[in-house]
Amino acid sequence: MRKRIIEQDIEKAEDTGVDWLDLEKIAQVEITSEQKKHPIEAALVADPNSFWQASMRGEQTIRLIFDEAQEISHIHLLFEDKDEQRTQEFVLRWSSDKGETYHEIVRQQYNFSSPDSTCELENYNLDLTGVTTLELIITPDVSGGNAHASLKQWSIA
Repeated sequence: MRKRIIEQDIEKAEDTGVDWLDLEKIAQVEITSEQKKHPIEAALVADPNSFWQASMRGEQTIRLIFDEAQEISHIHLLFEDKDEQRTQEFVLRWSSDKGETYHEIVRQQYNFSSPDSTCELENYNLDLTGVTTLELIITPDVSGGNAHASLKQWSIA
C-alpha cells in the first residue's frame, strides 16, 4: 500500500470573509516579552511566514487595549509548534473597564506532538459589546518545561 502524510489545511483568517479589525490602528499592545526576530506585530497581521515568540520561558501575557470600546464577534487564534512535545494552556479573557475586571472567554489545553499535532487552530464566535481590553495568557508548558510561548496568528472581528 502506498501511503503519504499530508499537511493539515489550516484556515487563514484573511480567507474566511470576516471583516477583521485593523489592530495596528485601533489598539495598543502590552506584552511580557518578545524576541527581536519575532515581535508581536508578526502575529497580529495575516502573514503566514511570521509569528510572535516570547524571549523568556514560562507564562506570557499579550494584552490588547482598544482606543475605543469595541464590539467583538469573532476571534481567531493559531498556535504552531513543530519542534517541542508539550502541553500548552491558554486563557482568553475580556474587560469592559480597561482591565480592572475580566471575564473569561475560554481556558484550554492542547498537546503539541510532532508530526501529527503541530497546530492548534481556534475560532470563537462571540457577541461581546463594550470591550476595552482583550487578554491572552499563554502557559507554553504546563509541566514547567523550557518552552517559549509563541503565537502564529491572532485576528479579531
